[in-house]
Amino acid sequence: MLELAQFKAATVQTSPVFLDTDATVDKVCSLIGEAARNGAQLVAFPEVFIAGYPYWSWIGDPIKGSPWFEKLARSAIEIPGPEIAKIAQAAARHRINVVVGANERNRHGIGTLYNTLITISDEGRILGRHRKLVPTWAEKLTWAPGDASALRVHQTSIGPLGSLACGENTNTLARFSLLAQGELVHVASYIALPVAPPDYDMAEAIKVRAAAHSFEGKVFTIVSCSTISEEIIQAMEADFPESRELLSRPNSAFSGFLGPDGRVIGQPLIDEEGIAYADLDLSRCIQPRQMHDITGHYNRFDIFDLRVNRRPQQSARFDDEDLNPAAPAAEPGTEPTQETQP
Repeated sequence: MLELAQFKAATVQTSPVFLDTDATVDKVCSLIGEAARNGAQLVAFPEVFIAGYPYWSWIGDPIKGSPWFEKLARSAIEIPGPEIAKIAQAAARHRINVVVGANERNRHGIGTLYNTLITISDEGRILGRHRKLVPTWAEKLTWAPGDASALRVHQTSIGPLGSLACGENTNTLARFSLLAQGELVHVASYIALPVAPPDYDMAEAIKVRAAAHSFEGKVFTIVSCSTISEEIIQAMEADFPESRELLSRPNSAFSGFLGPDGRVIGQPLIDEEGIAYADLDLSRCIQPRQMHDITGHYNRFDIFDLRVNRRPQQSARFDDEDLNPAAPAAEPGTEPTQETQP
C-alpha cells in the first residue's frame, strides 16, 4: 500500500552574519532549533547562506570586487568539514531534515569556490552536496560551475527531496532530472537581488519559477530566500557609494510554499525576515498526475532521451590510485558525500 508523508515544513527568510562563518553557523543552528520546536520536520535555508552573497559583482567592477572575493574565499567552507558537521549535529539533535546553502571552497584549489546546497537528514547524515551547475551572469566572477554528481533526489523521512539553487530553477532539464528520480518535495533556494532592470520584480519572478516547477511536476516547492541586512549595505557602502540605493529596492525576496497545483500555500514572506510554516500532504501529488505525469504516462520517451552525466569532474586523474587505495583523491572536494558521516 502506498503511504505518503504528511508533515510540517519551515522556510527561513533572513540574512547571514555577513562573511562571518562561525556566527552564521550558530545562527543556522539556532533557527534549526526554533523550526523544530514549532513542529517542523524539514527546514530550508537560502542560497549561499554561509556566509553571504557576492553583491559586489553586481554593484562594482571586477577590480574593485577582487578584495571582496578574497574575503569570501576566506569565509568559505570545505565539505565535509567542522562547520557543516556542527549543523548536521543540530539536525540530528532536533530530528529535522535541513537544506542549507554555502560557499564551498575547493579543498585543493583555494581560489575556486562553488555555490553549494547541502542536504542533511534528520539523523544528521550528509545526504548530498549539490554545486550550482551554472553561475548566473555576474556570479561567474565568483563561482566555478558544478557537476551533476549530486544532482539527486534523496530519500528522507518526509519523502523524496530534491533542491536547486536560484537560477537553476529555470533550467528545464535540471528540474526534469529531479522529477524523473521521483521528487515530491523540492527546495528552491534564492538570494534577494534588487540589482535588476527597473521593470523586474524579483519576488514575483521567484514565485513564478516555483509555480512552474510545482505545476509541471505536480510536486511541493519550498522557497527560501535571503534578505539584505543593514550590515550588508553598510559593508558595501565603504567601497561602493551607490550600495544603499542599489540594494534597497522592495519586492526582492520571496519565501513560501507552493502546492502541486502551482498555487501559494498560506502567507508567503515578502522582504520581511522570519520563518514561514506550512502543513504538506504528499498524497496531494497523486490526483493531478492522472492528467499530466510528465515523468510517466504523459510523455514520449521513445521520442525524447535525456542523458545526465553524473561523473564527478576532477582536475586530474592519477593512474596509481587503484594501486594505493589509501591515497587521497586528486580533488577531494568533488568526491560524493552520500555516505559521509558528520
